[in-house]
Amino acid sequence: MSAVSFPVRGTTRAKSVWGRILGRGSLARRLDWVLFGAAFALSAIGAVLVFSATRGRMQLNQGDPYFFVVRHLVNTGIGLALGAVTLWYGHRRLRDTAALLYAVTVLLVALVLTPVGATINGSRRWIVIGGGMSIQPAEFVKVAVVIAMAVALTSRVDAGDLTRPDRRGIVRALALGGFPALLILLTPDLGQVLGIAAIVLCMLVVAGAPKRWILGLLGLGLVGCLAVWQFHLLDQYQINRFAAFADPALDPSGVGYNTSQARIAIGAGGLTGSGLFHGAQTNGQFVPEQQTDFVFSVAGEELGFLGAGLIIALIGVVLWRACRIARNCPDLYGTVTAAGVVGWLAFQAFENIGMNLGIMPVTGLPLPFVSYGGSSMFAGWVGIGLLQSIRAQRVMSA
Repeated sequence: MSAVSFPVRGTTRAKSVWGRILGRGSLARRLDWVLFGAAFALSAIGAVLVFSATRGRMQLNQGDPYFFVVRHLVNTGIGLALGAVTLWYGHRRLRDTAALLYAVTVLLVALVLTPVGATINGSRRWIVIGGGMSIQPAEFVKVAVVIAMAVALTSRVDAGDLTRPDRRGIVRALALGGFPALLILLTPDLGQVLGIAAIVLCMLVVAGAPKRWILGLLGLGLVGCLAVWQFHLLDQYQINRFAAFADPALDPSGVGYNTSQARIAIGAGGLTGSGLFHGAQTNGQFVPEQQTDFVFSVAGEELGFLGAGLIIALIGVVLWRACRIARNCPDLYGTVTAAGVVGWLAFQAFENIGMNLGIMPVTGLPLPFVSYGGSSMFAGWVGIGLLQSIRAQRVMSA
């Protein structure tokens, strides 16, 4: 007599759940885990570097050596949540709300210029929201610029009306990128303006804008830089930073002090570094703003060329996977959106590492995912969420 078998409902239900999570075509299978892993590793390394840079700075950490690292970890957690929400909502649905997102973020940038804006470390770039927290709207406006410009450049192309953006689409895209850049320049925050310029240029190139527009923009940018310098539209501290960049020996104990000390710290690290938490420059608190603008100098000193090289390699992995997502996307909107994120992260990383090494002027741009700072962390993970949404949609439609 053969045995009678009965189905186990709990087991069947569990298999069904895991099938939806990990099965063929599931969201987990559609994500780029290499991209996520590289970005997460950067945030984790950043937590260690932020702790090393701030644990002994009692005048900053309110007597708590874990003050900054705990906040960095909280910011990372919030950033991960925002990235997940962006992935869930989807880059295509964001296209439908691009006008609202753009209007809200530009309004926040404009509020910085009013009494609502707060001046921190001599710069008026923040809005204090209470509880010891503040936001930097210029970080969030980059997300809105990427999405709004992508819509302007690709809506008629993806609809089949054109093969590449026409004059009207390009002009609209330039206006969408230029208006918030002008507002940010008034704060003044030249670094963020240059970041938006990199986004605009990258998106135009990938969208297939005619070469005359690209060359014209480059020429206009050069004329604009000359005009800004000629008519003294920069604050004196910004002019001094450029002067120190052109001649590092000009004022090593004044405006060139930050870069000079950062270069000393990185140079002292050698190949393998002085050891985590054992950097003389870091422990001696010689490098100002070391948890934010100059966090790369901590890696250079304490982890050496190998540790600093690992950070650069991880950033390279993020950019490589983002470029791969852009290249494989079936529609121009997704491709141009991914290209905007690539331009944004690539320029910001290059500028930050460059100013630590003394090959770029000091502009105050943080190192993506590594530097301490909530607004930068939130915006960076939203960018990762956009890339993952584009990737997931591509895999699903393949």
